[in-house]
Amino acid sequence: MPPEETQNLLELVDVRKSYGNVEVLHGVSLALRQGEVLGLIGENGAGKSTLMKCLNGMERVSSGRILYCGREYCASKAADAVKVGIITIPQEFNLVKDLKVYENIFLGNELRGRFGLLDAAAMRSRSKELLDELGAAVDVDSLVDDLSVAARQMVEVAKALSYSAKLLIMDEPTTVLNHDEVQVLFGVIRRLKAKGTSVIFISHKLREVMEICDKLAVLRDGELVSFSGMEGLDEAELARRMVGRSPSQMFTAKRLPAADAEVALDVSHLSVDGLLKDISFSIRRGEILGFAGLVGSGRTELAETIFGVRHASSGSIRLFGKEVKLDSPRKALDAGIAYLPEDRQGTGILTGFSVASNVTLSSLKRYCHPLISKEEENKAAQGYVEAFHIKTPGTATPLCDLSGGNQQ
Repeated sequence: MPPEETQNLLELVDVRKSYGNVEVLHGVSLALRQGEVLGLIGENGAGKSTLMKCLNGMERVSSGRILYCGREYCASKAADAVKVGIITIPQEFNLVKDLKVYENIFLGNELRGRFGLLDAAAMRSRSKELLDELGAAVDVDSLVDDLSVAARQMVEVAKALSYSAKLLIMDEPTTVLNHDEVQVLFGVIRRLKAKGTSVIFISHKLREVMEICDKLAVLRDGELVSFSGMEGLDEAELARRMVGRSPSQMFTAKRLPAADAEVALDVSHLSVDGLLKDISFSIRRGEILGFAGLVGSGRTELAETIFGVRHASSGSIRLFGKEVKLDSPRKALDAGIAYLPEDRQGTGILTGFSVASNVTLSSLKRYCHPLISKEEENKAAQGYVEAFHIKTPGTATPLCDLSGGNQQ
């Protein structure tokens, strides 16, 4: 823990945020000292990302006060936050796919040489240093579009480290990283902490929160329900504070399907040239099958092949005993297969579209007679809003106005 005499870098006093008539943050008050790591946890839609947007200039608070470095703070845009040393590693990638890695790392913060010209050599060199510090084997001249999701996350971290941050906000930075990559990242956090940089670490991975954080703030439905040190806490207690009840009350006992349950999906000797080799497995009706492996091991590629995004070079797929040729996502959907991708904003949703349009996008033909029935579409979307407790002013709200958890 940092010494007690360390000054508060950040203070939030009764911070509230509303979207229209919907208040999503209800009087949040907390403080963060210099060189301290604050864990921020809560269920999807608890308000974590919204609170951070009020700090990094993407949103303005509706009421309350923010004190930063002992002064009133109110950023009207993201650039204002960067100027005073508040740097965010976002939950969703903020990279330009058609630019090279080093160009992304220094985008908006370019290094210049004589006559104000861009110093590409210096940016390449510094980018390599930052990525080496993270243990990321990424070519700085590669296009971001050619990188894996995990490599893009490391580029985001390197981009944040290229600034002189006083406060570093990390919004679920380990979601797509393997264990070794997480430990390298934690090493970087500890070095930043030793230099006096404060960190807000947002995560659903409670074990990581226990490992790296000095203090804990828990949000539930937009309200700060707990703000404390980490002493005496364990993962079960963190989970209880998040959901308001003990973990034993959260889940019913797992019921295994009968041994003679029908085989729903049978994959036999499936291969994709250069990506997958001779993959075979089956799953019965009512089963949950998990796939584990390091980043780049082929998990995503296998899912994409079953969903028709990639084409198999050999092998077969059978659904309920019938062989199917799934060479497009539409055929997979028609066969009753759905896919929730790891890159939500890149391949899963359309943030400029409304909640209703996103909900019905893959089943749009149900609502066409032949024109789209907005009434039916909105009714269906409202049903999902209620079933999944999506916090939104309405089904016409663009997805970009929702928190990351509600988008998910």
